[in-house]
Amino acid sequence: MASTSTDAPNPTDPAVASATVSFIPLEANPQLMTTLLHNLGLSPALQIHDVYSLTDPDLLSFIPRPALALLLVFPVSATYESHRLAEDSLLQPYTGSGPDEPVLWFRQTIRNACGLMGLIHAVANGEARDFITEGSDLDRILKEAEGLGPEERARLLEREGCLARAHKAAASKGDTVAPAAEDEVELHYVAFVKGKDGRLWELDGRRKGPLERGRVPEGEDVLSENALRETALKFLERESGDPRFSAVALAGSLE
Repeated sequence: MASTSTDAPNPTDPAVASATVSFIPLEANPQLMTTLLHNLGLSPALQIHDVYSLTDPDLLSFIPRPALALLLVFPVSATYESHRLAEDSLLQPYTGSGPDEPVLWFRQTIRNACGLMGLIHAVANGEARDFITEGSDLDRILKEAEGLGPEERARLLEREGCLARAHKAAASKGDTVAPAAEDEVELHYVAFVKGKDGRLWELDGRRKGPLERGRVPEGEDVLSENALRETALKFLERESGDPRFSAVALAGSLE
C-alpha cells in the first residue's frame, strides 16, 4: 500500500495554520518506514507491515501478532472535518506531562509530518516502547519529551535535526513521486495503540489530545475485531466506501 499520505491544510487547525517547518510527505511504504524507525533507534525485532484488509481474517493473519500499533491513512474529507470539529468542541486542550501519562502524545506543528508523527506515536507507547534501543535518538527524544507539556514537545520535534534527516531520507525514496514539502495534500495518518493501561488510544497530532476509544481485552491487540470496530472501521464507515484508505501495522519482524 504505497500511497503518499499527509495532512490537508485547514484554516481551523492551528497545527497546520501556524506551521513554520515543512517536511516532504511520507509514503505509506512499510520498507521505508521500517528503515526510518530502525535508523532512529527502534530494535530490528519490530517492523512495519502492510495491512491488506481490516475485515478479512485470512489477510490479517499475515501480520505477526500481537500488533503493537495500527496506522491508518485516510482522506481528510468534509465529513471527517465535521466529525473532528464536533468532537473536539467538547474537549479541553490536553496539558498532560510526566511519567504517569497513560500515553505519550505529541501535537503536530510540522507541516506534512503526519506520517512521522504516526510512527512516533506507534513506537512511543505500549509494549513498543520496550523495543527502543537505549541511548538512541528515539530513546533520547522520548525521555526528554516525557517531562514536557504539549507545546514544548512540539518545539522539541521541530528542532531535532535527526528527525528531519531521517524523514527526508525516507520520503525521497518512495515508489511514487513525492509532493513538495509545501504542497497541499488530502490524506492524513492516525495511530491506534494499546497502552500499557490496557486502553485503546487514538493518537493524532491534529486533535486536542489523545483520545481513549475503549479497552482492549487481555490477549487481544489493535487488529482484533473489537479494537478495529472502535477505531479504523469507524473511519471507513463515515466515508461510505471512499477508496483512499490504506493501513500499516507495527509488529514483530519476519527476519
